[in-house]
Amino acid sequence: MKTIDELLAEGVDGRRVFVRADLNVPLADGRITDDGRIRAVLPTVRALTEAGAKVVVASHLGRPKGAPDPAFSLRPAAERLGELLDAPVAFAQDTVGPAAHEAVEGLEPGRVAVVENLRFNAGETSEDDTERGQFADRLAALADVYVGDGFGAVHRKHASVFDLPARLPHYAGHLIATEVGVLKKLTEDVERPYVVALGGSKVSDKLAVIDELLGKADKLLIGGGMAFTFLKAKGYEIGASLVQDDQLPAVREYVERAERNGVELVVPVDVVVAAEFPDLKTKAPSSPETVAADAIPSDRMGLDIGPESGKLYASKLADAATVFWNGPMGVFEHPDYAEGTKAIARALLDSEAFTVVGGGDSAAAVRILGFDENAFGHISTGGGASLEYLEGRTLPGLAALED
Repeated sequence: MKTIDELLAEGVDGRRVFVRADLNVPLADGRITDDGRIRAVLPTVRALTEAGAKVVVASHLGRPKGAPDPAFSLRPAAERLGELLDAPVAFAQDTVGPAAHEAVEGLEPGRVAVVENLRFNAGETSEDDTERGQFADRLAALADVYVGDGFGAVHRKHASVFDLPARLPHYAGHLIATEVGVLKKLTEDVERPYVVALGGSKVSDKLAVIDELLGKADKLLIGGGMAFTFLKAKGYEIGASLVQDDQLPAVREYVERAERNGVELVVPVDVVVAAEFPDLKTKAPSSPETVAADAIPSDRMGLDIGPESGKLYASKLADAATVFWNGPMGVFEHPDYAEGTKAIARALLDSEAFTVVGGGDSAAAVRILGFDENAFGHISTGGGASLEYLEGRTLPGLAALED
C-alpha cells in the first residue's frame, strides 16, 4: 500500500487530488455535535495543501436514498473544515455535476473544495458493478490522483471507496495508514495480557468479532445493551431489558468456548435500571435504581452497568498490556446512565497499556463525556471498519489501495 508520503515525495504542486474522507458527523438541527471525524482528516488535507495540491474532498453523510436530501447536506461539514483549516473551502452543491466541475476548475494550488454528499447519487452505493463503475468514472474526471483517508467507510464496497482507486493513481492518507498500523497491533504479535471491552446495544453486531476474539483475547468484558442477552443466557431474569432471544444459542456457545479456551468472559454483577427509557433530548432527571444483575425487577430495564461492575471491569483492565474498547457500557448520552462508560474510560486512562478506542459511539462518548482524547493510545474513526478488520475480513477500501 503506497502512502501519502510517497505521493508528496513525487510532488503534487498544481495537481488535483481527490481525498475520500469520512465527514459523516452527527448533526442536530443542522449543527455538528461532534467534529472528531473532520479533525481526523486534517493532517492529510494540510499536507496536500501545503505541497500545493488542489484538494477535492468527498464524503458521505447519513443514509439518503440515492437522491439529494437537504437534511444530509455536507455544507455544515465543509464550513467546519474551513474553520479548522483557517482557510476558505469551496462547496459544490452537487457531486459530479456542473457545480462540482466549476468548484474544482476554480481551485488555486493549495486550496480545498468539498463536493456534495456522495450518497446523493445512486451509483455510489449500487450493488451493480456497472452502475457503480459509471459513477466512479464521473468522480475520476474531477482529479488526477486519489487519496483514501475515510477509514470509517473502507468496509463498504462503494464507488468512491472501491472502484475509484482503480481509475487513478492511489495512495493511503495519514489517517488510514495510522488506523491500519494500530489494528495490526491488535491482531499481529499482540502484547499480553490483551483485554477487550465490548458494549453497545445489540449482541448481533458483535457476534463475529467475539467469535474471533475468543481465540485471541485473554479477557472479554461485556457491557451495554448486549450484556442482557449474556445475562439471560446464564439463566438470569432480565426484566424489560433489551434482549435478542434469537442470539441466545450463539451466546451460550461462546460462554462455553471461552471457558474451554481459558478466556475470562466477564459480565455485569450489578446494573442500573429504570421503568422507562430516559429522554435523551431534554436530559430530564429519571429514576435510576441499582440492582444485582440477577435481581432485575420484571418492570425495569437495564440501562447501564452498575458501580460494582465498573470497579470489577477496572480491576480486569488494570494489568493489561493491550486494550481494545468498542461500545459504551450504557446509555451514556443521559447523565443518569453514563457512569459505567466513564468507569471504562477512566480505567483506560489509568492503565499503562496500549489503549485503542474502537470508533463509533465509544469515540463519541470519550468526547461528549469530557475526556482528553490525546490521553488514549488511539481513538479510531471507524467502529464498523475496526470490528470487521478484527474479524479478519477483507475490507474493500483497503484492498483497493493495496494493489
